[in-house]
Amino acid sequence: MAKEEKASVWSSYTEADKEALEKLAAGYRDFLSTCKTERESVREAVRQAEAAGYRDLQDVLRSGEKLKAGDKVYAVNMKKSIVLFQIGEEPLEKGLAILGAHIDTCRLDVKQNPLYEDGGLAYLDTHYYGGIKKYQWVTLPLALHGVVVKKDGTVVEICIGEAEGDPVFCVTDLLIHLSQEQMKKNAAKVIEGEDLDILVGNYPLKDGEKESVKAGVLKLIEEQYGIEEEDFLSAELVLVPAGRARDLGFDRSMILAYGQDDRVCAYTSLVAMLESDGARKRTSCCLLVDKEEIGSVGATGMQSHFFENILAELMNACGQYSELGLRRCLANSKMLSSDVSSAYDALYASAYDKKNVAYLGRGMVFNKFTGARGKSGSNDANAEYLGEIRRMLEKHDVHFQLAELGRVDLGGGGTIAYIMSLYGMQVIDSGVGVLSMHAPWEATSKVDIYETKKGYMAFLAEA
Repeated sequence: MAKEEKASVWSSYTEADKEALEKLAAGYRDFLSTCKTERESVREAVRQAEAAGYRDLQDVLRSGEKLKAGDKVYAVNMKKSIVLFQIGEEPLEKGLAILGAHIDTCRLDVKQNPLYEDGGLAYLDTHYYGGIKKYQWVTLPLALHGVVVKKDGTVVEICIGEAEGDPVFCVTDLLIHLSQEQMKKNAAKVIEGEDLDILVGNYPLKDGEKESVKAGVLKLIEEQYGIEEEDFLSAELVLVPAGRARDLGFDRSMILAYGQDDRVCAYTSLVAMLESDGARKRTSCCLLVDKEEIGSVGATGMQSHFFENILAELMNACGQYSELGLRRCLANSKMLSSDVSSAYDALYASAYDKKNVAYLGRGMVFNKFTGARGKSGSNDANAEYLGEIRRMLEKHDVHFQLAELGRVDLGGGGTIAYIMSLYGMQVIDSGVGVLSMHAPWEATSKVDIYETKKGYMAFLAEA
């Protein structure tokens, strides 16, 4: 039976459990290592979905085919969000079982007029994305990912800094010998946002000419990628920590990687969706969205009407659409807002209420509410839904824990849960505990990842 007790999950595992855990962890490390942007994550989700028999909903709509129970389809929004459906036996107005996570993560975005030279060094100007401690991003090896769209519509894919032998990039820091004034600043001001510029070159094209280092960089990227300086105007380029996800600890019990918030929940949701095959009453849904780290805004964020519009198309393809039916479907749905939670760190114990915090290695985490100071801005799940979730998890022997983000009045955070709750559906936050959340490298426990995937499968089977 799953129990809300302070005990490590490891002690309950059989050799078969450990083997399954390591298989999931290996796939997860590969996903984290190769999918560091929303576009890369969506592309991989499409690849895995199609391998599991899912079809593009747009192809179905164009053909005029009617969908039926058991059919599996997906839809992509601007290459940055994706939703997958497995049609159930019940009418769609009875509601969906939804797993929803976000695939954007904190990073440094390259500005539209980024390249400049100063002091014989070439830099890219950036604007940080999401909530970061800016001082954590200096002197790290960084990789450049993204796309450049030329005037003729040609899309150039960029990934520099991940392959062996690739160059990397970095933000420099002031040497300690001259840092007396810098060290007097508070942590929020030690590194200013406008100083997070990326060092990209030092080799002059022609010695003595003005901005010759910048010219040399431009010559290299034009030769290799066919990109001119003005093409930065229509580019989406980001700097992320370079390198692969790794096992953490002598015992290899954890994973250290960039972007685990929230790709740990996105990956486990996707795997649970693809492995939850077979007939079921309720239609299953896996929703992976963009822009959560900046408020779920924009056409690819959860506040857009993408999900609602696609659901209308799905209902129409099933011969079940009506405006009232759509409203009933949304209101009758049940959702796990799959997002990470803070995990207890003994080095910063004063930030937590030890009785109400997630612990690494103790299973899937549920947050009844998030928000900040007096639960402001949160979705607060009702007790009946939480009781239903407990029954599901105990039936499937899933280890779980209930937690809050941190000590009352210290701070807080949010997820997509409150947005989906606007439809009147039952929603609760769930996912994996993380150490060093929003840092360039974050830590998670393998058993928490495995139990979370089990929990998502239990939800899809029982909701």
